[in-house]
Amino acid sequence: MALRVARTHGSTGILAPTMTGDPVLERTSRAHVNTLEWMPIVLPSMWLFAIYWSPAVAAILGLVWIVGRVIYFYGYIAEPKKRFPGFFIQGAAAFALLLGALGRIIYLMATNTAP
Repeated sequence: MALRVARTHGSTGILAPTMTGDPVLERTSRAHVNTLEWMPIVLPSMWLFAIYWSPAVAAILGLVWIVGRVIYFYGYIAEPKKRFPGFFIQGAAAFALLLGALGRIIYLMATNTAP
């Protein structure tokens, strides 16, 4: 995604640090930054899910999240309304990781058992 932002800077003739002036550059940059904004939610959730449930399932959900982000990224670049399918895919994977990990932690705390 960062490489695509750099290429878009070059193809539009708008060099960094300028981030505005062309709608495609603005959408490309925003889609990339939005992915970075989700990482503090997804990465700890995946780590906790792997500890408290299953590393394999956590990895699969992490892969689904990545696929959703890629669909989101290219959809957003094409047209803002096209970002929603990817957003829902990655959102479902992120919340499955988050809620799965938190639910298991709460359950284990309530029953006083360790993983």
